[in-house]
Amino acid sequence: MTKFQFEGPSLDDIWSAANRLKGAILETPCVPSETLSAITGTRLFLKFENLQFTASFKERGALNKLLLTDPAVRARGVCAMSAGNHAQAVAYHAHRLEVPATIVMPVGTPLTKIARTRDHGARVVIEGANLSEAFSIAHEFAVTDGLTFIHPYDDPAVIAGQGTIAIEILSAVPDLDAIIVPIGGGGLISGIAIAAKLIKPTVRIIGVQSHTYPSMVRALQGETEPCHDGMTIAEGIAVKTAGVLTREVVSALVDDIFLVEESAIEAAVALLLSVEKTVVEGAGATGLAALLAHRERFAGKRVATILTGGNIDLRVLASVAMRELVRSGRLMRIQVAVNDAPGGLARFATAIGEEGANIIDVAHDRMSLALNAKGTVLDVVAEVESAAHGEALLAGLRTRGFAATSGSL
Repeated sequence: MTKFQFEGPSLDDIWSAANRLKGAILETPCVPSETLSAITGTRLFLKFENLQFTASFKERGALNKLLLTDPAVRARGVCAMSAGNHAQAVAYHAHRLEVPATIVMPVGTPLTKIARTRDHGARVVIEGANLSEAFSIAHEFAVTDGLTFIHPYDDPAVIAGQGTIAIEILSAVPDLDAIIVPIGGGGLISGIAIAAKLIKPTVRIIGVQSHTYPSMVRALQGETEPCHDGMTIAEGIAVKTAGVLTREVVSALVDDIFLVEESAIEAAVALLLSVEKTVVEGAGATGLAALLAHRERFAGKRVATILTGGNIDLRVLASVAMRELVRSGRLMRIQVAVNDAPGGLARFATAIGEEGANIIDVAHDRMSLALNAKGTVLDVVAEVESAAHGEALLAGLRTRGFAATSGSL
């Protein structure tokens, strides 16, 4: 059997983890998407890790680490640092095993994620201005309280747990050409790469990071400074510094890493919602985002990607969905001056309906000095079938006597 030059888990370790996790972790579906296959020009398979109990793949590594820890040591308690999925995974499985868990979450962590972690029975400590500071605080807790620290990615047991996903993918689809994997600290892609390359050496392992947090790309280029803080919808992979062990594995086994823009990630989240009727967080949608941005690299290939999690704030999800309607030209803003008298708005609304569009929102501006005192400007957000339909709508309104113009949303 091939040996790789790094101190990571072996394929035997990953198979052992798969056996260890049976019954406690869902073997999630890995199924083809006919519509997304047609859109991307591939035969695309989706691995639905967002269906795990805590809606994230992180359960695999967390539970494997817990089960491999000596019971006497484990009984003293465990500690972790996370702003989301890893926190919930550790808290949930520690509670199942009756192990005390302390989770350090940085200031500013969404309240819903804090509440879910507490609901799983963990002691939650909100300290640290960012993940790096929270990481240091968690280590201090581990040392002073004698707790076992469960690293979110840079631990062989955690990596082995995440690698069980590759076993399931290749069992479901043995003739894959490529697996596209989101990268944060690198634990998931490390486990998948080790297992996949040993089971099927010809399969290509492709990593994806957001342009905002290219920590693994920077690490492989020899850059030592952490990424700068930035805003991203893919907060699950917003890691400023790649793992030490994981960068060795990625360097040895990963074939390429793509960087994707925020707009592409948003579009992928919206597409998965509309096509697959599944809720996927930003990090979990980056594989599809990369595939959409690099169609030519995968044309005609059999490709799998992992929907790594579904923990996205409902407000953010709603915003993403509406922004995608704007981006695709299916929402447009129309402005038109009408007589501010009974029936004025009704006549315009009737014209909109007769042109096959739907009014989403409407506002009046009666204060503009450019208007006659008896006039008002209607500011309307309308839903149309497409950008072309929007142009036809404007033309139809003008034909009906409304001097309508379009504006930006």
